[in-house]
Amino acid sequence: MRFTQDSMPDVNVIRGYAAGELRINDRIVRSTVIVSATAILDEPGLGAVTDLEDADIVQSLQSRLLPLQPEVILLGTGARQRFPPASLGATFLRTGIGFEVMDTGAACRTFNVLVAERRLVVAVLLV
Repeated sequence: MRFTQDSMPDVNVIRGYAAGELRINDRIVRSTVIVSATAILDEPGLGAVTDLEDADIVQSLQSRLLPLQPEVILLGTGARQRFPPASLGATFLRTGIGFEVMDTGAACRTFNVLVAERRLVVAVLLV
């Protein structure tokens, strides 16, 4: 067995995911979460993609995401890819922030690749 040293010990990495659960570093998460390289924020008001039809939830989400200054936002929508209202992505795209929607497993893998490349990525992961 070969071991390698983690070259970015202070960066959040998604170590595992399964139905109803994520492991970010050593923390187990069982509800929607916002993850960046340096922050993990619980997002209790967002439980399903359909919640993104509520303007108040969208505004709250945007107010939590924008201060993280992402280049790209990943939305992991659970076991299956489900698209939120187009207006959500359009809001980010107008400000020059990339926005991608995928199932949560794909979002976890993509997040890890981008954070390893030191990209300014934020993932919103529905569990």
